[in-house]
Amino acid sequence: MPTVAGRSPDEFRMSLSEHLGELRTRLVRVVISVVVLGAGALVFAKTLYGLLMRPVLLSLPPEASALVYTSAIEEINVYMKVGLYGGVFLTTPVILYQLWGFVSPGLYENERKLAAPFIFFGTIAFVAGASFCYFVILPSMFQFLLREETAVALEGRLNTGKLREEDAMRYLRLGNVARAGALARQATRDLEASGEGQAKGTGDFGIALVPKQSVDVITRLEGLGRLIDASRSGFGDSTLPLLSQVMEKRQGAVAAYSRRDFTSALAISDEAAKLLEGVDPSAGSDMASLWQLERDLGTGKAAYESNNWTRPMLSMTEQLTLVLILLLAFGLIFEMPLVMAVLSLVGMVKASWLFKYQRHAFVVCLIVAAIITPTGDAVNLSLMAGPMLACYELGVLLVWIIEKRRAKEAPPPDGGDGTIQGT
Repeated sequence: MPTVAGRSPDEFRMSLSEHLGELRTRLVRVVISVVVLGAGALVFAKTLYGLLMRPVLLSLPPEASALVYTSAIEEINVYMKVGLYGGVFLTTPVILYQLWGFVSPGLYENERKLAAPFIFFGTIAFVAGASFCYFVILPSMFQFLLREETAVALEGRLNTGKLREEDAMRYLRLGNVARAGALARQATRDLEASGEGQAKGTGDFGIALVPKQSVDVITRLEGLGRLIDASRSGFGDSTLPLLSQVMEKRQGAVAAYSRRDFTSALAISDEAAKLLEGVDPSAGSDMASLWQLERDLGTGKAAYESNNWTRPMLSMTEQLTLVLILLLAFGLIFEMPLVMAVLSLVGMVKASWLFKYQRHAFVVCLIVAAIITPTGDAVNLSLMAGPMLACYELGVLLVWIIEKRRAKEAPPPDGGDGTIQGT
């Protein structure tokens, strides 16, 4: 019967009940560690929850960037769950240590000394997997789920145009109508430029499920009001008679809007803006440029609202569960090479077997990735399946290295004392 380092195998032999007893003892230690570290993480539960939900909140539209809870105790339950999972994450070194302690009796003496590297690299791998999920997977996934790409591009153009419109109004109030007009023309060129998010139009909002022409009217009337106020500040009291006429036109547009006659409201607002060009005949083109910017902002906002008639209202519990499952999944995926290496050390897997069924493993990885990935796009599926396949290949390489190393370090069959060296 083979011996290990000259010792009898009876010294290592354990009954089934002893194995189960040792397993129970190590599981109890893990549970105690999770409870203790989870209680510590509970102190920072709210901060940790905000950090975990950051990819979700950044993917939501600005006006809906919040999570809701639907019961009085849901928020407290969420923080308790964050503390518990925080304890699980923090207990990773303890779990790896207990795992190594459970399998180490079946290893060579020199292999038992690998406990520290196993725990260190295992912890690093878990953290790397969770970090990859948090910084790479979650942002793209929630962006795909919660925001339409066209809407995001249009929103970006509208926000930039709005900022430039505000600065143009400030220049107009300062009396620098030429600078205001130049800034308005620049903003208009950006809004009307071809490409994704183009805001050019004349009130035709495409195949919109919910027409938002009223949004266009309101946006233009608000812009007309700002033009009137800025013109009064920039050109002085001499403009009062003309501005009074413009105000009468604006009132007519408001009345048409109240009757839901949006076409008339838009036409009257254009007439009012045409009158504004008379505040300074030499600056008529600049005033026209300012009004064109207001028109494009109104059309763009209407198009944005027309194609974004649904609003996400996400609950705290559901989003936390989704994020935690993905973080744990990627943490475990990155542990795959080390797990395969440990299984090789205890003789449960062979490199030849892994090479033989490599194609089958690829198919299994793709199926698992498709199940775990909450989105149906190829990008997120690749981001999930790619690391999984890479970790499998790394695990196969580690198993092969371990077998080669064992073959070189194995003692000769005849140890010289009548015993057979081996495991």
